[in-house]
Amino acid sequence: MSEAVRLIVGLGNPGAEYEGSRHNAGAELVSALAAAGGETLREEKRFRGLAGRISLAGVDVRLLIPTTFMNRSGDSVLPCLAFYRIPPAAMLVVHDELDLPPGVARLKRGGGHGGNNGLRDIIRALGGDQDFGRLRLGVGHPGDKDRVAGYLLTRAPVSERRLLADAMDDAMPILPLLVAGEWERAMTELHTRNRAAERAAEKGN
Repeated sequence: MSEAVRLIVGLGNPGAEYEGSRHNAGAELVSALAAAGGETLREEKRFRGLAGRISLAGVDVRLLIPTTFMNRSGDSVLPCLAFYRIPPAAMLVVHDELDLPPGVARLKRGGGHGGNNGLRDIIRALGGDQDFGRLRLGVGHPGDKDRVAGYLLTRAPVSERRLLADAMDDAMPILPLLVAGEWERAMTELHTRNRAAERAAEKGN
């Protein structure tokens, strides 16, 4: 068993102009998780983010959506971890993933930032510590690296939004397993659910 999750962070950019954008996929999942738990996330100035608490598998879990911009996510995450005395290894960061097609979600522990500016800044704020969990929500790639920024900051078409919603639906049931520290089981269950979505994406390419 790995470290049990006690903080779930959803990455995105603040402001109405970014709502529904691909880059806000992580924030969307955490908002949905809060709503499912009957919680309303509230602005916490000390964390520079929207914060709350829900019960998963009978355990209190903190939720955080940084209201810094994506490339300053560490300025929100670090004070939250410090205040609640949560080690980075007990954190799950939910974020958009260019290297996965829409409709696919994947779990990962540790590793680099993969070009994601939110992860890059969190690792910076943690002094290089990369030992935390990630829930990667596929948004696909525009096919040209010069188009990535605009692609991530725009709202996806309805068909793609439906695929993202499916990936979130697949991910929600495995979160209690992460809170129990059952990472291997959670990975197996999530990745099994996602195989059909991956096959469909491969056929479309």
